Amino acid sequence: MSTSPQTDAPTGPHEHVLHRISEELAVTFTGVFAAETIERYVFESYAALARTAKIKTYLPILTRRFAQDRLNALAHAKGMRPSGVPEVLFVCVQNAGRSQMAAALLRDLTQGTINVRSAGSMPAEHLDENAVTAMGEVGVSLGEEFPKPLTDDVVQAADVVITMGCGDTCPIYPGKKYEDWNISDPAELDLDGVRAVREALRARVEKLASGLITMP
Repeated sequence: MSTSPQTDAPTGPHEHVLHRISEELAVTFTGVFAAETIERYVFESYAALARTAKIKTYLPILTRRFAQDRLNALAHAKGMRPSGVPEVLFVCVQNAGRSQMAAALLRDLTQGTINVRSAGSMPAEHLDENAVTAMGEVGVSLGEEFPKPLTDDVVQAADVVITMGCGDTCPIYPGKKYEDWNISDPAELDLDGVRAVREALRARVEKLASGLITMP
């Protein structure tokens, strides 16, 4: 796992956009993080996402979302801006199937009463098409999601870490609950197989949610 991505990808024409994103996030995190910290997170997040992106047109938009989420996680982990709700992190290898599906199901089920993230130990370029289709069939969209690398800040922020097929790439922190779910990789299945994965995840997610919040 890359706990602090190095800025080793050229920013090229996006550099001025990344500086603007940094300035905007500095306003969002006024009194929480220094401007230098925010800029470092923005440029590191861009570099991390650029490693798997063949088409970089939308990288600045994704970078902003990724950097802001990481900064929120860091602020929560350090007690500087706690979220006030349970934090759950789903981790698989590519963050293109299982972890994205589980995260989307939990978000849909709990409607903001649990903060949910997902990440991959070796993120793919894009989401698995069958995973997107299978989730759309039950009214849960993955259209705004994208594979994200696993970073130390999101692990530190989590109360519960669910791993699926990524071995020991996730660091262990005391006081957190860890579970490993034995779920098939959608990348190796046809659409019917991915539908079965969706239902297996739904059952596990419902059980997880019931242990974290009082269901209506």
